[in-house]
Amino acid sequence: MIPPVFDYHAPASVADAIALLSRFGDSAKVISGGQSLLPLLKLRLGTAEHLVDIGRIPGLEYVREEGGYLRIGGRTREAALERSEIVRTRFPILLDTARVIADPLVRNRATVGGNLAHGDPANDHPATMLALRAIVVAQGPNGERTIPIDRFFTGLFATALAADEILTEIRIPVPPGRSGGAYLKLERKVGDYATAAAAAQVTLDGAGTFAQVGIALTNAGPVPARASAAEDALIGKRVNDAAIAEAARRAAEAASPTADRRGSVEYKREMARVLAARALKKAVERAGGR
Repeated sequence: MIPPVFDYHAPASVADAIALLSRFGDSAKVISGGQSLLPLLKLRLGTAEHLVDIGRIPGLEYVREEGGYLRIGGRTREAALERSEIVRTRFPILLDTARVIADPLVRNRATVGGNLAHGDPANDHPATMLALRAIVVAQGPNGERTIPIDRFFTGLFATALAADEILTEIRIPVPPGRSGGAYLKLERKVGDYATAAAAAQVTLDGAGTFAQVGIALTNAGPVPARASAAEDALIGKRVNDAAIAEAARRAAEAASPTADRRGSVEYKREMARVLAARALKKAVERAGGR
């Protein structure tokens, strides 16, 4: 299908982009890589009278460690995460995530910021960023503000970004020693949305117990959210299969997936449980716990 008619704008700076968004309000949408928005417009599942393309604005594509955070520019391509040495050596959960997003052609265009700003619970980065307790940086007419990832997703395809704001950066706290993370995904075929997926990030103390835990599921409900009950079940517990199994059970129990051609609610919950357990075990292994 062909999308409805829209006006196209290519601002040269973040300030120009914000001015356009302020001018056109809810009738405008930001486009970065376009791998999520354009299909919606073509299928007429969404509309926009104005597209504000931030894809040519300099200074929004980077991956660097600075000030205790891994900083990812909002327009950073998924392929850039795959190539990043920092990501590969210090944040393998991000590499796990980037590698299973669609296919190489899409990852050469799709952006990390766009993946989050789209607000789709079926996208892969929301769960990973929730597990990592990331911070989203938004820039608007009143300047810059930071949004904890737990307050970023507000509904189905809805986020805390105002209509005149742009997601300019994602900040991930650098984990302490003996930390590790993993993201595991079940899909019908390469490039598909997840039937179920799980992200886990853990930090172990010197006694071999869970000091910090982050767990989140993909495609497990209308709004991306951390599996808080599962996290609480592990804090202070020694690393063992029984503790991990109980946390995975709690994560799946709290999930509210929707039945579709990828599977029934019961099947998706069971796959979420299995993947959560596997992701936790992989995260523990990467943290040096086993």
